[in-house]
Amino acid sequence: MINFWINTIEQGLIFSIMVLGVYITYKILDFPDLSVDGSFPLGAAVTAGCLISGINPYMACVLSLIIGMMAGAITGLLHVKLKITNLLSGILVMIGLYSINLRIMGKANVPFFNKNTIFIEGVHPLVVITIFVLIVKIALDLFLNSKLGFILKATGDNPQLVTSLGIDKGLIKILGLSIANGLVALSGSMMAQYQRFSDVGMGTGIIVMGLASIIIGETMFKRISALKMTAIAILGSILYKTCTGFALKLGFPPTDLKLITSIIVVIALSLNGRTFSSKVNKSLVAGGKAYVDNKKSA
Repeated sequence: MINFWINTIEQGLIFSIMVLGVYITYKILDFPDLSVDGSFPLGAAVTAGCLISGINPYMACVLSLIIGMMAGAITGLLHVKLKITNLLSGILVMIGLYSINLRIMGKANVPFFNKNTIFIEGVHPLVVITIFVLIVKIALDLFLNSKLGFILKATGDNPQLVTSLGIDKGLIKILGLSIANGLVALSGSMMAQYQRFSDVGMGTGIIVMGLASIIIGETMFKRISALKMTAIAILGSILYKTCTGFALKLGFPPTDLKLITSIIVVIALSLNGRTFSSKVNKSLVAGGKAYVDNKKSA
């Protein structure tokens, strides 16, 4: 049972870097970016190519991050410069990345069990993963609290305001998509090194997993004001992996994981909706009571 919890936390933390990328596109930019389904295996494919070529595994992570950012920039350019809809831009890049990933790896599945990875002997994988996640979280928090980070948030909330300030909102979108896909590719790189193989299909359903993690995190932890949204996304990722892990423990076959994910998302959305409705009702009741009291005092 201890191994189950350790493995769940390890995988949840690795996927949390991907969830932070999805958080940027969906929650900050309000951009349904489906290209992350291709960026995740892109990071794994680049890592596989690097490790087989003898490149340092940490450098493989950096290269995966950079190439993932390039993929995100392409999605942004298709949308901003060619005026292709955001949804279709992501789909086009996702489809193109499938062939690119195959070309990088040379075949659909590439194992590298005898190669050095970031998970070195003598250091527990959970320690390595936690350090990576903390670095990414702190760096992202610092960026979002910077002037450029505030502009990025404003681009999603009020693009007219950004334009009125003389800032090109299109370039800001491209920047946000680049950072998001870079994080997703970094997560794919770490997962490939954790599993010690890269597979061209390992990105299937990643976007749903990211959304589910964000929704679960918001539903469970949004009331805790001390937690930043990045921490909520990380906790949501761990909770999501815990739910799917327990489903497998109960005897569900791995082929049912997509169905289980859909059910988890539906439950989380329904709970989130009820919370929102109860808050609205409480506000209406409080407002009505205040109105009546004012009338009486008048």
